[in-house]
Amino acid sequence: AELRAAIAKDLKERKGVEYNPQTEIVVGNGAKQCVYQGLMAACGEGDEVIIPAPYWPSYPEMALLVGAKPVILETKVQDGYLINPSDLDRCLSQHPKAKVLMLCNPSNPTGGVHSTELLAEIARVVQKYPQIVILADEIYERLVYTSDGKCTSFASLPDMFHRTITLNGFSKSHAMTGFRLGYLAAPARFAKAVATLQGQITSCASSVSQAAGVAALRDVGEEWLLSNVEIMKSKRDYVLGELEKMKDVEVAVPPNGAFYVLPDVSK
Repeated sequence: AELRAAIAKDLKERKGVEYNPQTEIVVGNGAKQCVYQGLMAACGEGDEVIIPAPYWPSYPEMALLVGAKPVILETKVQDGYLINPSDLDRCLSQHPKAKVLMLCNPSNPTGGVHSTELLAEIARVVQKYPQIVILADEIYERLVYTSDGKCTSFASLPDMFHRTITLNGFSKSHAMTGFRLGYLAAPARFAKAVATLQGQITSCASSVSQAAGVAALRDVGEEWLLSNVEIMKSKRDYVLGELEKMKDVEVAVPPNGAFYVLPDVSK
């Protein structure tokens, strides 16, 4: 309960999204478990899941495990490997069985960051398809290298809260990978379904990890988190510089978030 309250406080203060910590937040054994359980709550046999590419390899496998069909939405280098709203609209119109849109922002593996304006355009497209639930994987939202360092929560956009399942955790933001601590924040109907599923799978995250999560949110200052972003940015710049020296290797879209670089070695 203490960790869920701390998460709700953080989301309200930083992201402008208000959740009831008792009924709308579920703490799991890592964000990966929360992604899978979110899919289980949002779709099932015969449904389709829209997955923008390039993508984290677990997304389509998780969709298959819940009995759904993954539908790959190709993104373009000229769009920065970000979702093109017109392409998304076309994809959704061609796939009436689609129930879920996976939205990884910042992106794994491209490091692309969807701006607030682009997210708003995506939201306007999604409004035309009321059956679509957005699984917003925001695990890298603390690692953004743009000038404003901003990563807008999809659930904070107008009319998107009731249909968004937000996924996050501590492994990336606080370098707590081994603690296996993630969380899902969603309207009560989704959170209740996820909690019911988790109750028959792993029950809960370990008490040690939960205590560490409370300490991370309560005791780790913003200054440390921002300094960590600067360290990661310098590492990104170093990798980009080294790749630039390599013959026939091109990075068409330098990453603005996360800790990935997607070089083109096709030449």
